[in-house]
Amino acid sequence: MIHPRTDCRHEHRETFPERLLFDATLSAWEVVEMLRAFVCVMSIVAGAALASAAEQPPNVLILFADDQRADTIAALGNSHIKTPNLDRLVRRGVSFDRAYMQGGLNGATCVPSRAMLLSGRPLFRIDEQLIRDETWPAAFGRSGYSTFISGKWHNGEKSIPRSFQQARGIFSGGMTNPLKAKLSDVVDGKLTTPQLVSKHACAVFADEAIQFLKQPHDRPFFCYVAFDAPHDPHIVPEGFPITYDSSRIPLPANFLPQHPWNNGEMTIRDEALLGWPRQPVQVRSMIAEYYQYVSYLDAEIGRVLDSLDASPHGKNTIVVFSADSGVARGSHGLIGKQNCYEHSMRVPLIISGPGIVQGQRTNAMCYLLDLLPTLGKICGISGPATSEGIDFSASLKEPTTAARSELVFGYKSVQRAIREDRWKLIVYPQVDRVQLFDLQTDPEETTNVAEKSENINRVADLRSRLETNLRAFGDKQPLRVAEPQPAEWVPPAKPVRP
Repeated sequence: MIHPRTDCRHEHRETFPERLLFDATLSAWEVVEMLRAFVCVMSIVAGAALASAAEQPPNVLILFADDQRADTIAALGNSHIKTPNLDRLVRRGVSFDRAYMQGGLNGATCVPSRAMLLSGRPLFRIDEQLIRDETWPAAFGRSGYSTFISGKWHNGEKSIPRSFQQARGIFSGGMTNPLKAKLSDVVDGKLTTPQLVSKHACAVFADEAIQFLKQPHDRPFFCYVAFDAPHDPHIVPEGFPITYDSSRIPLPANFLPQHPWNNGEMTIRDEALLGWPRQPVQVRSMIAEYYQYVSYLDAEIGRVLDSLDASPHGKNTIVVFSADSGVARGSHGLIGKQNCYEHSMRVPLIISGPGIVQGQRTNAMCYLLDLLPTLGKICGISGPATSEGIDFSASLKEPTTAARSELVFGYKSVQRAIREDRWKLIVYPQVDRVQLFDLQTDPEETTNVAEKSENINRVADLRSRLETNLRAFGDKQPLRVAEPQPAEWVPPAKPVRP
């Protein structure tokens, strides 16, 4: 006979607690066994819920600087600068000592650099306007992420809504006085008329990012904040408390009054910011202003990090800090970034977040174009079909893991370079000059050892590998020309206007 309370035809279906309370036919042993089964089931349910939460894809926050040298972070060895918030990121994540942009085919190298970052394509195959190929932010959006941008955009207005679902506080251009910047939003797929803002552009970019982070998010987000600092002009708000005494700022270890020969880009606007020969007093003054701008940017980054930490998303967000390029600021007699030296090609790269080791540095070599393919791998994103960047996520778990074995660089038709673990070769095809540096003993690239007899074979080998790698990346520029130009260079008699 079926007990009335357990008859499946009965209108009331007995719950587990009811049976324990009211079923007098159950023995003590049966009650214990049922309790054990109940606890087991609830443990499985709770475990599944926790696993589901843990499996939620991480959010992504990218904080991107403009013209920031890799050696401008206190926690990474610069004792002359104050960067407490970037130092915070260094403690939280992995810092890359060998991250690079690949170069540029025009003087405004930030344009190709950002195109490489967002597309995952190499220098010689990018569409600088980011229209031809799908971008990585678009791929994140296609995969269910909420995508957002604020800041500098130098890759054509039409590509902004193609890459990001939300865009606010956009500076569409190369450079401006950041206290007089005109910014736009994207509304209905179009950029609004630029409007003058009442505060420093970097503060607006940070404000917009903070507002986005404070929004309710029912899906993971991809937030890209592209600051226009510390690109010149080096202007901070009046009263910003961190200042630098230029007399106490050391010159770069590789400072020269003038570059030793014509590198193919000697009088471009960036190089005309100071006259020739470079005067130590002027260079120190420029570096002091530059450092102050880096410190101001650091403060704005700190506001964004504080907002993220205070939000529900802090523990499940990958935070990246990097820059589109470095810059010379007196190194090798140069001021700008239109060269293949380490100070201009190497960029800061710090990555923190869930599953990433903390407080570590790595020698893994990578390009900026490898960054988003790596984040895509971590987040489970199916990237653009045209992306060519590699995944270096293994280096985020074990920093001794290598990434790329060698890197190549280029600027216009006048410079090409290759670096491996120890050696670096720079070729100047138009003037038939070559430099070889031992980066292990000469990281500042002060001593050219290309002419030493023991390096003849090494130069030939590196030149051959450089040519092979460049061809693989789509570069057709020859490393030798039939009629090289004279390498000697004399400064112009009249000052060059920037």
